[in-house]
Amino acid sequence: MTSNALTPRLQALQQRATAWWHTFEETLPGGRGRGSLWLALIALVLALLIVLVWLAGRYETSQLQANLDRDTADAVNDLRRQMTRQSQSLQGLQSNTPADLFWGIEAPALLREHREWLRLESLDYELKLENQVDTPFRKPISDRAVRTDSLNETAQACAKARHINGPSYSSTYFLPQSDGIGFEVMKMCLPQTRDGVLIGFTIVTYGLQELLSEILGNSFGQRNELSFTEPDGTRLAITGSQNRSLRVFTSQQLVDLPGNTLVFRMDGRHSEPNPFANVLTALVTAMSFALITVMILLAKDSRRRLKAERDLAEALAFRKAMEDSLVTGLRARDLGGRITYVNPAFCQMVGFEADMITGRNAPMPYWPPEMVDEYKQRQAIRLAGNVPPREGFESVFMRQDGTRFPVLIIEAPLISMQGQQTGWMGAVIDISEQRRIEEISRSSQERLQATARLATVGEMASLLSHELNQPLAAISSYANGSLNLLKDPQAKAKTLDDVHMALRRIAEQAERAGRVINSVHDFVRRRDQAREPLTPRALFDAVAPLVQLQARKLQVIVQTQIDPHLPEVICDRTMVEQVLLNLARNGMQAMDKPGCSDRRLLIKARRAACNADQAWVEFSVTDVGEGISESVSQQLFTPFFTTKSEGMGLGLSLCRTVVEQHGGHLKFEALMPKGTVFRFTLPAKTPLILDKIHT
Repeated sequence: MTSNALTPRLQALQQRATAWWHTFEETLPGGRGRGSLWLALIALVLALLIVLVWLAGRYETSQLQANLDRDTADAVNDLRRQMTRQSQSLQGLQSNTPADLFWGIEAPALLREHREWLRLESLDYELKLENQVDTPFRKPISDRAVRTDSLNETAQACAKARHINGPSYSSTYFLPQSDGIGFEVMKMCLPQTRDGVLIGFTIVTYGLQELLSEILGNSFGQRNELSFTEPDGTRLAITGSQNRSLRVFTSQQLVDLPGNTLVFRMDGRHSEPNPFANVLTALVTAMSFALITVMILLAKDSRRRLKAERDLAEALAFRKAMEDSLVTGLRARDLGGRITYVNPAFCQMVGFEADMITGRNAPMPYWPPEMVDEYKQRQAIRLAGNVPPREGFESVFMRQDGTRFPVLIIEAPLISMQGQQTGWMGAVIDISEQRRIEEISRSSQERLQATARLATVGEMASLLSHELNQPLAAISSYANGSLNLLKDPQAKAKTLDDVHMALRRIAEQAERAGRVINSVHDFVRRRDQAREPLTPRALFDAVAPLVQLQARKLQVIVQTQIDPHLPEVICDRTMVEQVLLNLARNGMQAMDKPGCSDRRLLIKARRAACNADQAWVEFSVTDVGEGISESVSQQLFTPFFTTKSEGMGLGLSLCRTVVEQHGGHLKFEALMPKGTVFRFTLPAKTPLILDKIHT
């Protein structure tokens, strides 16, 4: 950077310092002289320069230390990588070379190649020596005294190698020489396997001094001092040279090996940083960089702030548009029950403006007057937290014009950013249309069921004709007999008694015909759907006349098994009677085959599986017909599917709909060796069921 480029920046810096000093000068005690002001300014500038130079020195020192730490990490990685490569190559060479060839030729070659190896040994499974080769660059270590801790270290390393099925390193130990001078060594134990079975171990003895000089000396030892140390700082091995007159920088790292961990230390010496080199240039550059950085940060912060404000405005606008377009009413209340927010859909639903609702507490203007007390009590329970969150409940609201309409309310706790509940958020859904559709569906279902009953009676028309012909023929016969008795002049003594007897027979036959007609009338007439407690026997007795009509025609024996201790069931009489009649007629028609001689229909009622909240009664209709084929069973409950030429295909579909409307389940299963069983369940009379019915 040239002096011409520096001059404007220095002038600007001087002007800023002067303006600051003029303000600061007023606070100096008696400091109105120009000389004292210049001296103070020079002192301030010198102090600033000293601080900057000290910081620059600290930075340079930290850079030197960081470089040394990086070199230490690289050295540790190189050392670990070299030792791993050596163990792998040794294991591969030993597994692919015969033992006599390996220990005669390959082992000495490996010791000449790796100077850090002092000895190669082969031990059997019980750690007994089989082969050994010493390095040619040192006196054989076998000639030195054998220490007990050496054997212990070997045993521990081999035990670890056997456990991990890989190379394991022993702890370092001191190996003395005969002249009293020794060195630190470490052993690597490598397991030998054959066909997956451990047969022995290969021991490599490392010299720590040679390990440093051979692997790391050329790359790191020329400019640094390398050593292995104890945790307390005692050096075990050292290599490299340094200039003792320079400042020393030290870095340590752990060398993690399987079974052992070494402390590696690297000492580097460098000269002290020059505190006065390019002070002016560094000062101006630093201040310029700081100024540019501040301007850039201010510009980025301004853009970030504008973007955040724009995103916030867009998010608020999107949320407002989303809330305004919802057809579901939203209502927020604080912990005291006061309304804090309503959306337009809620206002349109109740017919009140937002300002007429916001801030109000109970009673709300959209509550029906006759339900205010009930709603207050329900709100108190809700605000007390005694109702599970997100559990919907139905209610009735009142519009501003006084009309009532049903709603579904789902409320959940309103949680702030701090995780604290600040109120309740509710969704209000107008279910008037849903109720209208349900009523239309119910009416359609009623009409469909009435049509099915009429169709059933139509299918039984021939049976009804046969059943009515018998009492009518008897009535006609008794009437004619009575007329003949009245005309006979010789039988006047017995005439009155015979006529009385004939009239009684006529009354009995008329009553019989009336029962048939009444049973048909009760079955087909439409009644309001009302569930009531009924005994299973009452349900069977109601359809028995119609069942017996077809049973006599088809020569079917109808049997019933009803537990007398069964509880009453909660059901709609007409709908369940239709289910029983349809299942009984289907069972009898299934046995109307030439090959079916023993025609028996069993209608049964018994207790079903129960729990603490609900009891059930199971009804079953069993026939011994040919059964239901696989293809028919897949479509058995499909509306308008039938295997009869005269059927409508609605019977079983309506039966399943009726049973499921009562909360039960209709199913069928094959009866072995032949036949079919249809089962359905109805809820038994319990206090819980009665409460639901009344609700």
